[in-house]
Amino acid sequence: MKKNIYSNPYLAGVGLGIVMLLAFTIIGTGLGASGAMMRTVVAVEKVVSQEHVDNNFYLAKYGGGDKNPLDFWLIFAILGTFAGGLISGALSGRLKKETNKGPRISIKKRWVFAFIGGALFGIGTKLARGCTSSVALCGGATLDLGSWIIMLCIFAGAYMTAYFVRKLWI
Repeated sequence: MKKNIYSNPYLAGVGLGIVMLLAFTIIGTGLGASGAMMRTVVAVEKVVSQEHVDNNFYLAKYGGGDKNPLDFWLIFAILGTFAGGLISGALSGRLKKETNKGPRISIKKRWVFAFIGGALFGIGTKLARGCTSSVALCGGATLDLGSWIIMLCIFAGAYMTAYFVRKLWI
C-alpha cells in the first residue's frame, strides 16, 4: 500500500467534467449536495413530527404524506462520495483523526470557528437555494453568468474573512 499518493489534479478535473456531462445527459440535472442534506433533515423531522412536515408547504415537497424524503438519487450520490473518500483515504494511508489548526488557536476554538463557519455557509446555501457545488460546477459548466458572479463573491468574501483570522494560522 503506497502512502500519500494524490490524484493528478488535471485528470481529476477531466473526470469531474465527465461526471457532470453524464449527469446532465442521463439525469437531466447537475450535481449538488444541499438537496441531499435537506432531504436528510426532512427525514429526521418526519420522525419527530410527521404533522409538522405535512402541514409545511416547503417541507411537504420533500417528504409529506407517505413520501420518503430519502428515496432520491442525491442521497446515494452523497453516500457514495463519503464512501469513496473514506476508501481513498484508507488506501493511501491518510485516514487518521486530527484537527488541522494554527499554533495560536486551541482545538476547541478551532471547532467552534468551524461550526460557526459551517452554520453561516448552510444559511447562505438555503438563501441562495443551492450549494456551491451546484452553483460552481453546474452553473459554471453551463456558463451561467450568475453562477460565475456568485463564485467570485464567495472567493472575495473568503479572502476578506481570511484577513481577520490569518493570525490564528501562522
